[in-house]
Amino acid sequence: MLACVYSCAIIGLEGTIVEVEVDTAQGLPGMDIVGLPDAAVQESRQRVLAAIKNAGYPYPRSRLTINLAPASVRKEGPSYDLPIALGILACMEMLPTRPLEEGLVVGELSLDGSVRHVRGVLPMAAIAREQGYKRIYVPKVDAGEAALIPDLEVIPVESLEELAAFLQGRRDVSPQPPTPVTGTQAWALTDFKEVKGQEHVKRALEVAAAGGHNLLMIGPPGAGKTLLARALPAILPAMTIDESLDVTRIYSISDMLPPEVPLIQTRPFRAPHHTISHAGLVGGGNWPHPGEVSLAHRGVLFLDELPEFGRNVLEVLRQPLEDKQVTISRARGSLTFPANFQLVAAMNPCPCGYYGDLQKACTCSQGAILTYQKRISGPLLDRIDIHVSVPRVDYDKLSDQRYGEPSAVIQARVEAAREIQRQRFDAGGQTQAGILCNADMRTADLRQYCALDEACQNLMKAAMAQMHLSARAYHRILKLARTIADLDNSAEIRNTHLAEALQYRPQTLF
Repeated sequence: MLACVYSCAIIGLEGTIVEVEVDTAQGLPGMDIVGLPDAAVQESRQRVLAAIKNAGYPYPRSRLTINLAPASVRKEGPSYDLPIALGILACMEMLPTRPLEEGLVVGELSLDGSVRHVRGVLPMAAIAREQGYKRIYVPKVDAGEAALIPDLEVIPVESLEELAAFLQGRRDVSPQPPTPVTGTQAWALTDFKEVKGQEHVKRALEVAAAGGHNLLMIGPPGAGKTLLARALPAILPAMTIDESLDVTRIYSISDMLPPEVPLIQTRPFRAPHHTISHAGLVGGGNWPHPGEVSLAHRGVLFLDELPEFGRNVLEVLRQPLEDKQVTISRARGSLTFPANFQLVAAMNPCPCGYYGDLQKACTCSQGAILTYQKRISGPLLDRIDIHVSVPRVDYDKLSDQRYGEPSAVIQARVEAAREIQRQRFDAGGQTQAGILCNADMRTADLRQYCALDEACQNLMKAAMAQMHLSARAYHRILKLARTIADLDNSAEIRNTHLAEALQYRPQTLF
């Protein structure tokens, strides 16, 4: 007797249909699983055996062969437990095969037959709808996530016994209602009104948020660099539905999606520790999984104490910063993960942190300062659009009881600038190429949207000669000036806009 149940494997960020074929034959009782399974799939023998018995069904006294096709696709994780168990019951003619042929089945089994959470349900549901399946059977805890996909019937499953009774027509299970995908969550780590002083840094963060630019803050300990970075998500534009689904898919595959939050509607803020490895930052493993740069997709990647990160770790950021994606190659193949994040970094000017401070003397030698500064390579610094100094805050500003400008007001200006960019790129057809903000513009777009008049050209020529700017820095200054002009609601880049963009480039390293 042969039965077939359809399930799904995750390759990178996409789902792939897997046929779970179950065959019974004469011989000593046992189960063989073939089709490139990993250890978690191989261990499903014991889980499936116990779950079938505890659900009240007899286990077949014959030789079972489980084939996970296509055999060339690696199968990992326990999500094949439920389809294997259903295939065995169908082989024993205890379940009808027609409902199983019309849907996808995923789920991990407990020994008592209950169905547990599995990762990656969102891309599995997406591929089910794309391939024309009518429904998908998922663990009840994951049903809200699967219901984000429209035009697909989602059946929440609590136990193997319940699903078997539903397929036999002995029990009704109500489909999961569609998960609403409108509205945003009001959530922020810090409000700008709580930050005392540092008006020029707040302006730099506003420019960075308006155009999606990378930013580096340099200052002594305790000046508020981390506080300012954590306030940035509060002024970023609200996420669109497409962006929310993009981020949710990554977190679903990484098994970091909270059960009570089926759809992520706030921009990610990732702040890895400086001891992170390069595989943890950009992704990796025997079979690559997303790293911090992908978990920060459509959000902010904050690197505090930037020089303390390993040099090799920092250098792997170069390609994601330019291409907005990261490709990880292994002997078995390569996978590409999205990495369209906004880099915000903070650092001290020297090991003790007080080099250049007006109130506390630096205790570092010139050699130590130079060595500390050289931990960050020139090419990486060249990819950071905004360099801003964060001095210590004096007593009068710290003790002032008045609130500053709230994040909601700054966010309104950022939203207005982003709307100008959206209309500009929609009209020019660049949105289809993934250009959503000024920082995403390609070299060809600069000619069209960042034209300079004669006065601006003279200023730029003098800056190129004096500051020894690279071609990349030249292009990034034009993008930055375009963002400042958008905040000023100006159709053209003026001298004042270009001058402000130039001041964010350091004359020297510091």
